[in-house]
Amino acid sequence: MFDWIDYNWVKAVHVIAVISWMAGLLYLPRLFVYHVAATPGSEHSETLKIMERRLMKAIMTPAMGVTWLAGLYLLWDGGWMSDGWMHAKLTCVVLMSIAHEMMKKWMKDFANDKNTKSQKFFRIANEVPTVLMIIVVVMVIVKPF
Repeated sequence: MFDWIDYNWVKAVHVIAVISWMAGLLYLPRLFVYHVAATPGSEHSETLKIMERRLMKAIMTPAMGVTWLAGLYLLWDGGWMSDGWMHAKLTCVVLMSIAHEMMKKWMKDFANDKNTKSQKFFRIANEVPTVLMIIVVVMVIVKPF
């Protein structure tokens, strides 16, 4: 059906999208750490709002979409759905998507000067995508089950 699509090109696009999405998932909570310390309405706070919004809208959300689209194609074309490692990987990707949506909510809280979370909270939130990424890489490379 999709014989004109080259698997390796889709895989390359997928990896590029994953790297872009992960960069945002790792950087945005760091911006939140700095934003907590900024006085609401200050020039610094307003600059952080712009940076956060641009990161989310111009990089993270499109990269997440491409990651999912290319990944689902690779899943279908590669016939990986019955493999246990893929189930673990998909679980982590769903959790990353939930983290993405949570970050979008936190970004909106900052945009409305309604953040109630601490720097420590965002430092911990910053580790979640890292742990999920490690699990995904191990699942894809090692395929332990």
